[in-house]
Amino acid sequence: MTEMVRRAAKIADEVLLPAASEVDRSGRIPAGHFDRLAEDGMYGLLAPAEAGGAGAEFPDFLEVVETLARGCVTTTFTWLQHHGVVMGLLMTPNAALREEYLARAVSGDLRGGGAFSGVVSSPPRVRATRSGDGWSISGQVPFVSGWGLVDVLHVSAFDEDSGDVVNGLIPAREGAGVAAVHPLSLVAAQASNTVRLEFRELYLPDEKVTTRVNLQGYLAGLVLGLRVDSSLAFGLIARALTLLEEAGQADVAEALRAEAADLRAKFAAAMADPARLPAMRAACSALAHRACTGYLVVIGGPALIATHEAQRLARESLFTLVVASRPEVKTAVLGLLTASVGEGAA
Repeated sequence: MTEMVRRAAKIADEVLLPAASEVDRSGRIPAGHFDRLAEDGMYGLLAPAEAGGAGAEFPDFLEVVETLARGCVTTTFTWLQHHGVVMGLLMTPNAALREEYLARAVSGDLRGGGAFSGVVSSPPRVRATRSGDGWSISGQVPFVSGWGLVDVLHVSAFDEDSGDVVNGLIPAREGAGVAAVHPLSLVAAQASNTVRLEFRELYLPDEKVTTRVNLQGYLAGLVLGLRVDSSLAFGLIARALTLLEEAGQADVAEALRAEAADLRAKFAAAMADPARLPAMRAACSALAHRACTGYLVVIGGPALIATHEAQRLARESLFTLVVASRPEVKTAVLGLLTASVGEGAA
């Protein structure tokens, strides 16, 4: 266990887990959660040491996400969006932008979110057109988490003329170009403050652009996120297995733990073959759903009480089934469900 994983475990056990049910009930993440993550260097997890970060290797990053998620999926998911900002600043050829923002982003003094789901859809819902010394961005981003909790958004928009996706930093607040903010009511992770944003001629100056990449390359780059998002599901699995053991279901927990270990190994092998990742992501979320549902079944009627952890975990497992999903992941999940129905009928 690395130092950052140890820190994550301490945060999960001391801060996130004790407050997780209240975060779910109130729809509010205490500011202290994010402050503690910043104090322990979690905002700069992926940044190299020379940039003030922890320089975590990808496997350690995944373990940190999973460890935090077993404490509170909502807080972890909201914090996770920040790393898109850090990576954008690390990769940008825009040295002035990196100089202006990277140190603050790594320390957690500046906190960010992502506004990219409008480009993932086909056709893209958010378009960029050249305007003076910058870009005019219009369209709808269906899901933006952290609204009111973050300082900047890493926004993505498609330029039809060049076929490129333009990425850059914008203030995370209402103002010129942000035509509407529609708060969304979620069945899980409500405290992530997820909204639908509508841009109308939002101006993104060239000095705030991080990267430009062709659409195919951009979408290919998102495939790696399937493994990152699966760490949320692995965290839920870990929490459910602990609770199943505490409820006297050690055999059930052990069987599910063996499945999780096998899936983790297959996921690691699939990293060299991106075409396999959607199926792995689907299997991971499906296992989280089974594990959390299993705990709910073991608890029985009391699990349906709104304050019980079992019903929260079950709802959060549904969240992992669909959040940041892709059409190929959806197809894989449906395939698993269909197979389960067939096996049950047999």
